[in-house]
Amino acid sequence: MTEEQIRDALRVVKYPGFSRDIVSFGLVKQVSVGENETTVQLVLTTNDPAIPRAIKADAENALRDAGASNAKVLIDIHAPAAGVGGSGVGPAKIPGIAHIIAVASGKGGVGKSTVAANLSVALRHAGMRVGLCDCDIYGPSISLMFGSREQLMATEENRILPIEQYGVRLMSMGFLLDDASPAILRGPMVTRYTQQFLRQVEWGELDLLLLDLPPGTGDIQLTIVQTVALSGAIIVTTPQEVALIDARKAATMFAKVNVPVLGLIENMSYFVSPSDGKRYDIFGSGGGEREAKRLRVPLLGQVPIDIATREAGDRGMPMAAEAPDSAVGAEFNRIAREVMAELDPSS
Repeated sequence: MTEEQIRDALRVVKYPGFSRDIVSFGLVKQVSVGENETTVQLVLTTNDPAIPRAIKADAENALRDAGASNAKVLIDIHAPAAGVGGSGVGPAKIPGIAHIIAVASGKGGVGKSTVAANLSVALRHAGMRVGLCDCDIYGPSISLMFGSREQLMATEENRILPIEQYGVRLMSMGFLLDDASPAILRGPMVTRYTQQFLRQVEWGELDLLLLDLPPGTGDIQLTIVQTVALSGAIIVTTPQEVALIDARKAATMFAKVNVPVLGLIENMSYFVSPSDGKRYDIFGSGGGEREAKRLRVPLLGQVPIDIATREAGDRGMPMAAEAPDSAVGAEFNRIAREVMAELDPSS
């Protein structure tokens, strides 16, 4: 077999808990094809011994199935980078931040950023010192949802100062790009920006930093779970099965890396007609509750869909701040209390 055929055979091997394969993740560093033996060299960054064992077994099976019965898979294992203030072993905390929670979804279009924005404001209203980091490098939206066009500034030590809106400290690629400018970046640069947003921002003392992750299970998620000590994750979904399937994948990803899922939020749960007050389950009903039971996690809340929430987001005014007594605002305030109850006070 040629080197290209070996790499193609390895594309069926997924990184445990993720939908991407080890080749697209860049883990295959060298393929040596000899007359009597083929050697594949992988490089992994992890402290979980189960991950290299699983990848090695899957890779050897894939090569054997492709006809390379004489292939040997070698793995070079590195410890994750600790970052600023870390111990050098495993995911590290960010100095000054008590808790870091990832807000994730398996697919796009479920309103994850709307949930992250409103939840951060609700947590701030509950008395917590809160930051929100928009980790969706390709499709940032937090700057729009908070209505800020401020330019980022830096300290004399070249640390980025976050933008503050509604009492929440914010960081987003949206503060660096105008509305028409796409972020055209390869995987390594995305990883670098993600680490800079987390480690080189002057977050100060925070009780909680929310990470608004991009949808799916890709480079950014892998970078975060390997290098940042997360207190937990919140999964956002809508009630229909097509969203629940992907929410299940996101929850499985966090379980694979020993990050507790604090709960599930069902967004766009139902619609109440303003003309007659009648409730419509546009995307079905009960899906979030059933999935929470399946995952054995709390259903933190069910957020209705309404026109005012969309309009508020487009104007850069989160409903939790502008209309805290509305059905949506009140639900986010209740969810904030649920999230606070899930956190370990000793951390």
